[in-house]
Parts: sequence; structure tokens; C-alpha cells
Amino acid sequence: MPWDRNQMAARAALELEDGTYVNLGIGIPTLVPNFIPEGVNVTLQSENGMLGMGPFPYEGDEDPDLINAGKQTITELPSTVYFDSAQSFGMIRGGKIAAAILGAMEVAENGDLANWMIPGKLVKGMGGAMDLVAGVGRVVVVMDHTNKHGDSKVLKACTLPLTGTGVVNRIITNLGVLDVVEGGLKILELADGVTEAQMRDATEATIVD
Repeated sequence: MPWDRNQMAARAALELEDGTYVNLGIGIPTLVPNFIPEGVNVTLQSENGMLGMGPFPYEGDEDPDLINAGKQTITELPSTVYFDSAQSFGMIRGGKIAAAILGAMEVAENGDLANWMIPGKLVKGMGGAMDLVAGVGRVVVVMDHTNKHGDSKVLKACTLPLTGTGVVNRIITNLGVLDVVEGGLKILELADGVTEAQMRDATEATIVD
């Protein structure tokens, strides 16, 4: 069976390296803090001005003043610090954040990323994704492999406005894990019960051996 959202987030949490600073995008990536492996010490950064995010609060313990970039309530840690957006983006643009785990609407086989708007739809703002993909050391995308119509979101070329060109390193979907390599994408891992044939059939992008 394909992975569900929590299983995708748990797989993404395995990408976290001990001692690093990481930014999480909205959507499935916001679930990642709930699955950080024991013994891995990661400091999570939010572009709205928070360094050191804890997991989601239990029901009844929410603090409306503590939110992530996706406007979801979160918890703080004893080491948490707060700052303004200018300092937050200074960290990102200055290369201080090791990795970003982001959601996406489309990813291309060369690592192009589209995750900030759909033409004709209301957009509140581009957020921090463009700065993140340009400033961090590694970009991991977590998303469903196909859209609600069953069309692939892992494409030869993105059709939506780009967030960044050639920026994605790894793609984690409900079907498995793909790496961006020379010539296309390489299957690194399959979700339990998903076959390579199913992965290839759901992927428009070129899959290399």
C-alpha cells in the first residue's frame, strides 16, 4: 500500500542529520517534528521568526501566539529563540540552514520545483520557498505522487510557475523515494507493497537505472 501522510513524514524525518538546522515547509513537512528519530538533535527553523520548534501541541495545550509558517500551532523548547523576519531570512540567504523539507505541486526530472502558485488561483504571497531553495544546502520534497485526477506530479518539465530551477535533491512521495541524478530520477526506495512498475507508471519523468 502507498504511504499515508504520517508515513511520508516519518520517512522524511530520516533525512535529518544530527546537529543541523532545518526549515520545514507547509503541508506534510509540518508533521516531520513528530517523527524525529531518537538520538538525532535537529534545530528546526521557521521563516516567520522561530528557531527551535517542538512538535504539535496536545489538544487543549495550544498557544495561539506560537505558530509555524503554515499558521499551525506548535510548541516551544527550552532552547527556542525568537527574532524578526529580516533576521530569519538572513539565516536562510546566508547559507546557515542545512536543509529544507518542502511540499510541492510539481517537480521536474532535472530538479525544478513548482510549489508556490497556480495561475488563476488566489495567492496570499510567495512565502519563503524561493529564498529557501536558493539558500539551503539540500532540498527534500514531500508530496503525493499524483494529483486528485491521477495525473503525475513528477514530470519531465514543470507546467506551473517555478519556485527554483534544478534545486531539488530528493523526492519522497506516497509511492517511495526518488533521487535527482544526471539524466533523470533514480528510484531509491519503494513504499511497502508498491512495485517498481507502479512507480514507473505513475511517473512522467525519466527514470534511470
